[in-house]
Amino acid sequence: MKRRDFITALGGAAVWPLAARAQQPERMRRIGVLMPMAADDKEGQRRIAAFHQGLLQLGWTEGDNVRIDARWGVRNTDDARQHSAELITLAPDVILATGSATTGALLQATSTVPIVFVTVADPVGAGFVDSLARPGGNATGFMNFEYAISGKWLELLKEIAPRTTRAAVLRDPTIASGSGQLGAIQSVAPSLGVELIPLGMRDAGEIDRVIVAFARSSNGGLIVAASPGATIHSDLIITLAARYKLPAVYFNRSFVAAGGLVSYGPDFVDQYRRAPQYVDRILKGEKPANLPVQAPTKYELIINLKTAKALGLTVPQSLLARADGVIE
Repeated sequence: MKRRDFITALGGAAVWPLAARAQQPERMRRIGVLMPMAADDKEGQRRIAAFHQGLLQLGWTEGDNVRIDARWGVRNTDDARQHSAELITLAPDVILATGSATTGALLQATSTVPIVFVTVADPVGAGFVDSLARPGGNATGFMNFEYAISGKWLELLKEIAPRTTRAAVLRDPTIASGSGQLGAIQSVAPSLGVELIPLGMRDAGEIDRVIVAFARSSNGGLIVAASPGATIHSDLIITLAARYKLPAVYFNRSFVAAGGLVSYGPDFVDQYRRAPQYVDRILKGEKPANLPVQAPTKYELIINLKTAKALGLTVPQSLLARADGVIE
């Protein structure tokens, strides 16, 4: 073989593997999703649809370059642990977690798989991150709100139902945000002349018992603090509030859309729409430890006038003027 032919053949042999590698399809990435709602829950479907839309806008198409493994119906601690373990065994590249209970269970199950959380009230207090600016571990994401907003719920209750002198605060005392939200509400209660009664909500049976007992006395109102349990049992809570004529303030518009009186809080669907930005960055090599936890950019006030009428309440014009949405 001539020297020139040999060099040409050798060069071709060296280039061929590079060309072959360049033509290989992109590796399928895997995203785990952990949701507290049932798979057929309308609000849950709205949120996951926003997540899929956000991924698609960033070039991630399910079945093409990404696979999404979802676990729904995380109703208690045991469910959270079981589903977390199942997702970890699938070796995902990143996991989307909803709420404090699911995030906590995932962090107990893994210290290496990246986690992007949404709708978490107090990630620092819960021990999920070292700080909001520098999370430091394998989790980061989007927080619900600062505790100060919880005091606004009591102000709204007093504004829409001025005769309220007693307010039950339905919260989950087992999570850090449960105590934090209650503390913020307690700080404004004296100035409004309202007696607070904290209520637990371990399961549907307890929710039913405590609300029925509270409703035996007059001039009562209800504040539903943010927690996975409140979302899971939303239909029950709304039904009980209507049955016992309790004006109630909720943390998310989904409760008002389902018949609740009034809500004030962040747009949770928007957090699912923004979460793909962090998922994308992690899939491209960035670390959760270096991605700051983000706060909501907008809070919304939603009022259900039909429910107000059923409760015999007249919504002040000043409150209607501030509302971001009114359901008639």
